[in-house]
Amino acid sequence: MQEKAQEAFSEVADLQLISPTGSGKTLAYLLPLLIKLSKENPENHTQKMLAMIIVPTRELALQIEQVFKQLGSKYKINCCYGGHSVRIEKNNLSELPAVLVGTPGRIAYHIRNENMQVNTCKYLVLDEFDKSLEAGFHDEMEYILKNMPRLEKKVLCSATVISNIPGFVKMNNPEVLDFTYGIQQPISGMQLKQVRVLGDDKLEALLLLVGSLKDKSAIVFCNHRDAVNRISEQLVKQKVVHGFYHGGLDQIDREKTLIKLRNKTIQLLISTDLAARGLDIPEIDVVIHYQLPLKEDAMVHRNGRTARMEATGEVYFLLDENDHLPVFLESKPDEFKLPESFQMPNPPQWKTLFIKAGKKDKINKMDIVGMLLQKAKLEKDELGKIEVLDHVAYAAIKANKFKQVLQLVQSEKLKGRKIRMEEAS
Repeated sequence: MQEKAQEAFSEVADLQLISPTGSGKTLAYLLPLLIKLSKENPENHTQKMLAMIIVPTRELALQIEQVFKQLGSKYKINCCYGGHSVRIEKNNLSELPAVLVGTPGRIAYHIRNENMQVNTCKYLVLDEFDKSLEAGFHDEMEYILKNMPRLEKKVLCSATVISNIPGFVKMNNPEVLDFTYGIQQPISGMQLKQVRVLGDDKLEALLLLVGSLKDKSAIVFCNHRDAVNRISEQLVKQKVVHGFYHGGLDQIDREKTLIKLRNKTIQLLISTDLAARGLDIPEIDVVIHYQLPLKEDAMVHRNGRTARMEATGEVYFLLDENDHLPVFLESKPDEFKLPESFQMPNPPQWKTLFIKAGKKDKINKMDIVGMLLQKAKLEKDELGKIEVLDHVAYAAIKANKFKQVLQLVQSEKLKGRKIRMEEAS
């Protein structure tokens, strides 16, 4: 898919790239974009914005910015999104980046307030474009594109086919690369199962199902955030380690939840469809439809969190007396019998250390690794994933060593100063 996209990017003006979640679309457009930038006049990179990437969510914007930086590019990239400080973004835009990635509402805000000029942009990527439309960003995206008269190349990415592309995009005989054929089928080891709930007490059935998962990672999908909160409250009462995720949470809490999922501090996530696509999270063993998806593409995106590529995975449909299997489900799931009593799932083997310093404090990953291996006396296999953000950092540590680590680092310093370190709540 990436090879075909790179070929098309160099040959055609407009491209539609349709590929499942988790298949590598980000690199499919970033790599050829970097090639295009390398052929530009070097002066343009410091004086003009040349490329824009528009995405529906702040998480996806941050993810793309991170991937771009990891590629070791010499070109400047900025990220802007709702919930982030407007003042910081305005300061960052005082020197225009070669590439801007952000959400439609915030980008439109900066254009209206003349915080940046986008009329020099040549390359535009609309990533997860179908989701941006679903989120109601039609007007904002139309406004942004009207202010970009010099576009030479447009790339429209989505995980599903878009039947009617709005006229403001002005796709001119685009080449279409569709890699979604057969994605609805339970391929790559995906096992579909249904759980029949006696009466209408789905919550009790979910607890029994979660207890049967043992060490498996899982996402429980709901249609509404109040259901997410209700399930989370019950899991707290049962002392089941988990995270929850929906659009009503503050950005810092959403970010922290995803970090803990990536570093295996939590293996159970309760979420709305916000976690169904566009997020950098690891392969999930189990997907549970607590509330049934309303549309086929919603089911496809949810199921796409497991059994990716050559992996295996399980998908469960929880059905009470009023529920029926979705009509767009092409094969009937096997019946799954719940255990008779709740069993506590195995606790995660990792805990997360919160460090109150980050990139803006000149702290990097190797500073944290050195401190934890030397001062906290950890072995390499007792230290997990480390993520350093602008003002904070997180490090995964083996749970059986965590108490010891907290005691040993209380008086330690990073880069010559005392920094607060504690378990991430």
